[in-house]
Formats: sequence, C-alpha cells, structure tokens
Amino acid sequence: MRRDYELLIFDWDGTLSDSIGRIVEAMRAAAELSGRPVRDDLAIKGIIGLGLPEAIRTLYPDITANDLIDFRQRYADSYMAMDVEPSKLFDGVHESLEAFRSEGYRLAVATGKARRGLDRVLKAHGWIDYFDATRAADETASKPDPLMLNEILQHCGVPPEKALMIGDASFDLLMARNAGMDCVAVGYGAQALDSLLQYEPRLAIEHFSELRTWLGARTAESSLLG
Repeated sequence: MRRDYELLIFDWDGTLSDSIGRIVEAMRAAAELSGRPVRDDLAIKGIIGLGLPEAIRTLYPDITANDLIDFRQRYADSYMAMDVEPSKLFDGVHESLEAFRSEGYRLAVATGKARRGLDRVLKAHGWIDYFDATRAADETASKPDPLMLNEILQHCGVPPEKALMIGDASFDLLMARNAGMDCVAVGYGAQALDSLLQYEPRLAIEHFSELRTWLGARTAESSLLG
C-alpha cells in the first residue's frame, strides 16, 4: 500500500493530552508563589510547546538564573500536585493511534515536556515502548529549533518529506517548517486554529479523528494512482 507519509510525529500537551488547563494553572500558581505578575491565560497558552526554561523567560524576560531555578521548581511542584492522575487523552486519540500502528505507520513524540515528565505520563498510559521514538525538550533544543525532529528522523531512518508533524502551537509548525517537513495544525489545544493557518499546514483539524480520515483518503488516492 502506497502512503504519502511513513512517520507521524505528535506533540504531547494539547495535541494528544488534554493538559493545557493544568499547565496554565500551574504557571499561574508558580508566579504567585514567586511574587511575580500573573500572566493572563492567553499569554501562558502562547508559550506552551517551548521547553520550560524558554517558556518562563518568554513570560518573564528579566528573570535571573537563580530565580529561574526557583520558578521552575514551583511550577513543577504545582503541576505534579494536580497531575497525580495524568490528564486524559483527547477523544479519538487512542483509537486513532492504534489504527495508525495497525496500518504500518511509525509513530513518534516531540514535546516541550522534560524527559522525566514525558516518561511519567507514558508509563501511566502503558506507552513506555509504544512509540518508535520520543524526544523531550531537556535532552535537545527547544522548539522551534528542528533538532528534535532531525534526531527522530535519523533514529527512524525516514527522510523529512515522508514525515508529518502534528501539533497545536506555532512552535510545532515552525519546527516542522525548519526541518523541511509537512505539518498538521490542531485547533483544540493551546492556540486557536486561525492563528496557525499562517504556517500553511497541510491540514487543520478540530478533532483528532479527522487526521485518520484525511490520511486514509490520501492513502486510497495514492493507491488508485498506482
């Protein structure tokens, strides 16, 4: 069966996992505990996808190195207190990923989470060995630098034109562009779909299952064309 793409790479927060609300709440709590101005929800959602240090510096450009360490810890403590039970997957995610695997796609995760946090949620979902590759922000360059995508491509032995990045933030789509890769914009996560269209995604979706429908139609069309 001919397919346009061999490898599907997913962001985690706001794309697979319904965790945006907890991230916003934890960032607000960390600001209060640190005695810093609490940014509004839109501003906080605008940094989701970056590595945590880059996200904090974007919200608070004047923060010192020592204060950054303290802020990160307060954020982590606040988030973990809420995330005793990991955030649920969005509707259609589990079923679609299972279908993608059965259809022969390779699957990967490229996230702004730290490795410790990613491994914790993967374990909670029984997915420690589920994906072909995963990359976290604290073990590579933060989005939108394409390094984590390049590392995933190298690990999987797939060229960029045969891979597809799926994400809910501008950083995801810019990262894909920087890697020479097609992308899909997700409108139910951190950033509004209208704001993501400027990055020219191949597809814009408001429900995860729409990705499965679109890929299935493209595969059928490619097979007919021979």
